[in-house]
Amino acid sequence: MIQELKSPTGRVFLTIETDTFNRWILVDWIGYLTADSIRTGAAAYTEALAKSGFSCVLNDTRSVRGPWDHSMDWVINVWAPNAAAAGLKHFAMVSTPESLADGSAANFYAQLTAFQAEVFDNLSSARAW
Repeated sequence: MIQELKSPTGRVFLTIETDTFNRWILVDWIGYLTADSIRTGAAAYTEALAKSGFSCVLNDTRSVRGPWDHSMDWVINVWAPNAAAAGLKHFAMVSTPESLADGSAANFYAQLTAFQAEVFDNLSSARAW
């Protein structure tokens, strides 16, 4: 099942898929992310993770436009511990090299301590990890 989250203007900013074959939650972020969209989206896929009983998230940010450093403190200090408590152990983030979003991904990776994470530049490597 795929869940779509939409902005107040009706644009999809996140899709969430519970992949029972691979036993992970696949999330695909799209467009410019606001603090509200990040909080809403992260809460939604953390809930999907907890319900599934899985411990892995495949987080695709290749379609994100712009940085999301405005939410870094919340992501590191609030969301990450909550996600770990919900069962998250392995977090694969796919990012586009040399994009503004990739800078945010690197910043996230450098600060994260709540669970194991890796940043990849392609989906196949992230899936293999």
